[in-house]
Amino acid sequence: MKRNLAILLVGTMIVSAMLAGCGQNGSTESEQTTAKTGELKGDITFWHSFTQGPRLEVIQETADQFMKDNPDVNITIETFSWGDFYTKWTTGLASGNVPDMSTALPGHVVEMMDAEALVPLDDLIDDIGRDKFSKTALSEGEKDGTCYSLPLYSHAQVMWYRKDLLEAAGLQVPVTWDEFAEAAKTLTKDGVYGCSFPCGSNDLMGTRFLNFYVRSGGGSLLTEDLKADLTSDLAIDGINYWLDIYNNCSPKDSVNYAVLDQATLFYQGKTAFDFNSGFQIGGVETNSPDLVDQIDCAPLPKINADDPDYGAETSNIPMVVWQNSEHPEICKEFIKKLYEKDTYIKFLEATPVGMLPSITGIADTAEYKENETVQKFSNAVDVITKAMDMGTAIGFEQGPSVQAGLLTSQGIIESMFQDIITNGTDVKEAAQAAEDKLNEVFSTVE
Repeated sequence: MKRNLAILLVGTMIVSAMLAGCGQNGSTESEQTTAKTGELKGDITFWHSFTQGPRLEVIQETADQFMKDNPDVNITIETFSWGDFYTKWTTGLASGNVPDMSTALPGHVVEMMDAEALVPLDDLIDDIGRDKFSKTALSEGEKDGTCYSLPLYSHAQVMWYRKDLLEAAGLQVPVTWDEFAEAAKTLTKDGVYGCSFPCGSNDLMGTRFLNFYVRSGGGSLLTEDLKADLTSDLAIDGINYWLDIYNNCSPKDSVNYAVLDQATLFYQGKTAFDFNSGFQIGGVETNSPDLVDQIDCAPLPKINADDPDYGAETSNIPMVVWQNSEHPEICKEFIKKLYEKDTYIKFLEATPVGMLPSITGIADTAEYKENETVQKFSNAVDVITKAMDMGTAIGFEQGPSVQAGLLTSQGIIESMFQDIITNGTDVKEAAQAAEDKLNEVFSTVE
């Protein structure tokens, strides 16, 4: 079957790779044979985006142990940034140059399912224990009643701040967006920026920040019929809000920032506020250990102080097995290994609080709770967990959709901000042009 996935790479028709050896139940001849013999044999390639040292090391150690336990298995691991990974799999799908298994983002999974590029994982989920997973997290990788992904870890976006800078200025932790803007402007001095506003076109950061504001007003960047919505009064207010932050308390080169550029400023103590998950903790510990005691997080700001609490962006980072794999059985067994209690806790401890458990029965164990960072940042764990329970992936307010994935992967909102900042284009004109462009993109998959 051919699917029109031209939008994944402009002008390119992606053809879903389907293996000739698949049986009616989706298992390959190799998988069926292995099930009979009980032995694992074969080579697989695993792509992941855990570029930070500790996580990468734990994954490699787990693979090494798995290969030691299964001498006829060889696992080759390749690491890509999230941006590079998206380009890699979308361009490689037509030629079959995709891995046997990989990590992904929720938006990626929807596009992968649409391309029929993944193996069903219901048997694996049942083996691990379906009731251990959040139904919402599993639904992000579900199509026609079949699950094609499972979450390895979870986190949510919250507001991070410098306690010492707020205290020195006599400021309280902001509750509303107006309070946030006032505090960020006040703290922009002495080589510190109040808050950087990132909108590099090769990442999703401009979309993320705009989504914060729109979600705080009860809106969405997608309408119920899955059209882009950048021209509502709420969205226009959000665009203007972040332009004000950029103009008054952000480094000017943040117009080209991607996620790591943005986070590094906070890691190095150069911004007073930032929005991120618990990954901020490890970054500060590595770059500015003297500041670790001066950071904490709070819920995302609201438009009005008495507005209800909300979650703007929850990320359940999934794993998938690719349809072109000759050894899906090896992939599934290796994934099961990652969820074993000792291995899983060790993986989470590679970035404590940054990666929160996606399965039950871990957070309440003595082994997990004895981690020093988990104990020290117990408030952050509570804030992030609460946000996780209320939020969705960006654009998933109407459920998983290809449109939601395209909303964050095409850099259109980021280019809109750049056009306004660099060229002085009228806000409403730029918003309308970006909305039209997104809807044109969406029309290719309707």
